[in-house]
Amino acid sequence: MRRFAFGLSVLLAILADSARAQPEEAVVVTAPRFPEDTRRLPASVTVLSAEDIAQSSARTLPELLGEQAGINVRDFYGNNAAATAVDLRGYGVTGPQNTLILLDGRRLNDIDLSGVQWSAIPLSSIERIEILRGSGAVLYGDGASAGVINIVTRSPLAHGKRLEAFARAASYNTQEGQLYGSAAGDAFGVNATVYGYASDGYRANNRNEQRNDTLNLRWALGEGALDLKFGADRQDLGLPGGRLVQPSIGLDQYATDPRGAQTPLDYASRDGMRAAANFMQRFGDTEFTLGVDWRNKDQRSYFDQMGFPTYRADALDVTSLTPRLRVPFGLAGTAHRLVIGADWYAWHYRSRRTNIPENVGQPINRVSVDQDTQAFYLQDTIDVTRATLATLGWRDERVAYAGDDVLDPAAPGFSFNTAAPSARATQRQNAWEIGLRHQLASAWVVFARASRSYRFVNAEEIYENDAFFNAQFQILRPQHARTYEAGAEWRTGPWRLRGTLFQSDVADEIHLDPFTTGVGNTNLPPSRRQGLELDGGWQATRALRLSAAYAYTNARFLQGVLPGSAFAIGTDIDIAGKRVPLVPEHKLDLALVWDLAARTRLSGALSAVSSQYMDNDEPNTLGKKIPAYAVLDLKLARSFGWGRIALTVNDLFDRGYYSYAVRSAFIADRYAVYPLPGRSFGVSAELALE
Repeated sequence: MRRFAFGLSVLLAILADSARAQPEEAVVVTAPRFPEDTRRLPASVTVLSAEDIAQSSARTLPELLGEQAGINVRDFYGNNAAATAVDLRGYGVTGPQNTLILLDGRRLNDIDLSGVQWSAIPLSSIERIEILRGSGAVLYGDGASAGVINIVTRSPLAHGKRLEAFARAASYNTQEGQLYGSAAGDAFGVNATVYGYASDGYRANNRNEQRNDTLNLRWALGEGALDLKFGADRQDLGLPGGRLVQPSIGLDQYATDPRGAQTPLDYASRDGMRAAANFMQRFGDTEFTLGVDWRNKDQRSYFDQMGFPTYRADALDVTSLTPRLRVPFGLAGTAHRLVIGADWYAWHYRSRRTNIPENVGQPINRVSVDQDTQAFYLQDTIDVTRATLATLGWRDERVAYAGDDVLDPAAPGFSFNTAAPSARATQRQNAWEIGLRHQLASAWVVFARASRSYRFVNAEEIYENDAFFNAQFQILRPQHARTYEAGAEWRTGPWRLRGTLFQSDVADEIHLDPFTTGVGNTNLPPSRRQGLELDGGWQATRALRLSAAYAYTNARFLQGVLPGSAFAIGTDIDIAGKRVPLVPEHKLDLALVWDLAARTRLSGALSAVSSQYMDNDEPNTLGKKIPAYAVLDLKLARSFGWGRIALTVNDLFDRGYYSYAVRSAFIADRYAVYPLPGRSFGVSAELALE
């Protein structure tokens, strides 16, 4: 921690400035489970408004998030964020399981490994995005070790009567459109969206077709409100696989045919539905909220596997009940705001597994996993003095697993399949958080936090094969982490700057062991993530705004040996001191918004990412890394009385790059890369009527 203290002192010295300060504007977020001013949060918080989103040249939500400090995005195909992962603070391939994504305060992370359906959340439907780095485990529990990203959609009461239409055409035969309508009175509002997307994609066998529909209703009930939210989505996606490279035999598909498909017959499709009700009531200064949510998704996937096909039909549904209460009170001359809450989640995962789609009615294996969680939490925000604020929080969570596997030897396609013995287990974890925020002067504040977080193993991480290829359930130990961070914020006149130093020590990390036969996912040896995050902005003139974000991340295994096997690249593989794969050490983002004329705006974003080790290269011995790359996106928009027209160019440099690659566990110098699109163009038009 001495390095942290030294770094913080340097940072504070940089922030000290004699310029005349101006009061910081209040920004309210809802990720802390109740509306809260960001000036009362001892954490590194970024809020992206609807105006920020409209100005950005990003085409998808992950692209927008990737412009922020400390967030790394891995995109497999570059086709409307299909199969895209968001990683906060350097967890690598398990970033999606350690970064909690919320939609209007409701959990989107599921207990399978399918990831968040980013394309089901078009940018035009978002009111704001709240990013809380390193915070959220007390309030949300499982999977919030790196932080929380809350996506807030447009309120039905915010816009009155309004009709909007959006259309975009772009490279690779891309077509996108959305209709939005709202109507609102004094006490009732409703809005709805219909969204469609279709694109051939950059790669062969990568066509993506997406459809989303939403309906939101809100009643204002005196000192309370009732919200009802409904949504449905469908996606059909081709899966081209990677491009193989093996220097020892002269194989380099990435160089000879980057747009080709390794798996021309593979595909995935998904249907999802969701419904949510949220009731809020104030009793003086006390506020009570009750949330009831239900989500369901049906996924189908086919993998040809060189003539040895696998077909899966997976169904997942979750029901949750989340009551919470915020009670302000005074004690010993200090003001408190106590949040008390409970979370109940019931997950049901069902997977039918066979060889071809026609046989799914009589599958070879029927795998089911039920996961029920119950949690209770407390978090108190204390005004210690007029300038000093403290938070104290505690959470206790219990999870119960029930896994079953039914084998049908008479099913078509049966060969040497086995059934896993049934498994039952109960686990318990707790999270805590201590935070301080102090206003040093009107221009700047300092903050510090210490916390404990955890993650439970999910349904698709526990169903594996042993060394003899027999199916089994492996219910791993919970992962847990301790995080320490300190930072400072400075605002004066047209300037703003924030710096944060952090360190997370992770134990029992849940991760794939690709080298050890019969293990699959396992609890890895201890690891550490530490780094520096800087972000700032400058309103240079009334017409020109500049911003920048930089992150240094050092993610390493502290000790440990992977057993390996005779079938893999070696045995007793030492990973002590090795870097965690898929974590770039440096990442720089620069952005500008320039009003060239009264109604003409140029936006630009440059993202530069340093090299990183490939997935599965825990020993760091492949000798080849994902190369460093830089991507520049530009957007020129012209506003009219009826709406806006915009022209975009993405990846202006067009130098060819990829953000994901995976090492072979069996052939020493073989790996697969997933090329992303080069330079592409788009034109969009927006119509708004009130």
